[in-house]
Amino acid sequence: MNDEQGNRAVSRRRALQVGSAFGAASLAGCLGFFDDGQSADIPPLSEFRGSGSLVDGRPAPGGTSIEDLPNLSGDLALYIGGGEGGIYYEFVEMLEDIYPDFEVHSTDNSSSSLAQTIVEEADAGAAQADVFWSIDASSLGFVAENDAYEPLSDEAVEAVGNSQFVGDDNAWAGVAGRARAVPYNTNELSESDIPTTVQEFPDADALQGTMGWAPTYGAFKAFVTAMRLLRGDDETRNWLQSMSEAGTERRGNEYAVSEAVANGSLSAGFANHYYAMRVKNNRPDAPIDLAFTEGDAGALINVAGALKVQGTQKGELVDNFVRHLLSAEAQEYFATISFAYPMISGVEPVGGLPTIDELSPPDIDLAELADIEPTLELMDEAGVSG
Repeated sequence: MNDEQGNRAVSRRRALQVGSAFGAASLAGCLGFFDDGQSADIPPLSEFRGSGSLVDGRPAPGGTSIEDLPNLSGDLALYIGGGEGGIYYEFVEMLEDIYPDFEVHSTDNSSSSLAQTIVEEADAGAAQADVFWSIDASSLGFVAENDAYEPLSDEAVEAVGNSQFVGDDNAWAGVAGRARAVPYNTNELSESDIPTTVQEFPDADALQGTMGWAPTYGAFKAFVTAMRLLRGDDETRNWLQSMSEAGTERRGNEYAVSEAVANGSLSAGFANHYYAMRVKNNRPDAPIDLAFTEGDAGALINVAGALKVQGTQKGELVDNFVRHLLSAEAQEYFATISFAYPMISGVEPVGGLPTIDELSPPDIDLAELADIEPTLELMDEAGVSG
């Protein structure tokens, strides 16, 4: 871990707090976020905020408000991919309600297939989209590496608080983050039972036969890809085999892993952070907490993000659209509806999670996570097929 990571690693784990985790300001008190001169078309803060035990008591978000951004006007062709698409659609519809002269025509599919489509259309000189909103940085990186993008403006990306979440040459901007984490059952384990690096997990006595994972899940494959890039094929293959031999149980997805941890059928697991948050938001007393490893693949932070497609004739509108995705309202929406990590410094993550600056992600180019084929081959060789 380098000095910068060491300075950021204020706390490796933080209890999942509820209720007054973010101070005494209640939701009702936050409705003054917009002053009396706001546009009648901008909804109150409550419309941009989820509900539940992890959301109650949050202060008003900081950052640039929608009311301080240029109006959106015109048609925008959007390619949108990934499992959070429904949440993103809802926010786009809110923007359309705010701006009557703004309309989005969307095409949805998996991020990887849409990325391939964008590259093919660019090669043919026949771009059909203006903006690509992907659930993962690897798909954004694939488009960028194939020169099928146009740089976003400095104004569009300047709100992003960490340069790791902006592509080279402003190729893309992260709009919502997800951190790899280790959900664990607090009735079965204490924080001292959870190693600080994933390489230590196969030999941790307290975790033998108690762990769960979801190898078919895209986030797990990205995690293994990061390990392969950081540690090499042989060590990654050995790790997968060792974890399997240690009795790690398979689940269909990472929410199921987190539910199993909360229910006690697993003591711990590997999952994106927000699945434990969803469990905790619905069940405040569930005995589940999160641990974060340091500086390795287990500490990977991936992002959903937006990219301007090569050949668009609406570059300025795309820039302003991305600025809206990084507004205080949008970031509060993503943080409290999907429990994603905010990309701007003025919005806190939910439930007492450590901020991104307090975590220790590995030094890795997120675009390299697009190199998935060697990972699938390696997982198959290890007997952990995805």
